[in-house]
Amino acid sequence: MHVYEVRPRKDGRGADLISDDLPFGRLWYGGPNALSNAIGYAMHDSRSADAIIRVYDETGNVIETQEHGGEFKEW
Repeated sequence: MHVYEVRPRKDGRGADLISDDLPFGRLWYGGPNALSNAIGYAMHDSRSADAIIRVYDETGNVIETQEHGGEFKEW
């Protein structure tokens, strides 16, 4: 099971995607679509495994949780 956290940056410039499954532990997303781009990457990165994606607000509260089932099917 992969666990991803999407947190707004403290400097107000986008969002961080955080997970132990990422090569460097964290990815930074900027721009107006930062949150949706981070969630999209987490869904794409976990397409062959089950995943939980948690989205946090500025105060550290969970505002959304998505459970994503792996779509990869054995032949």
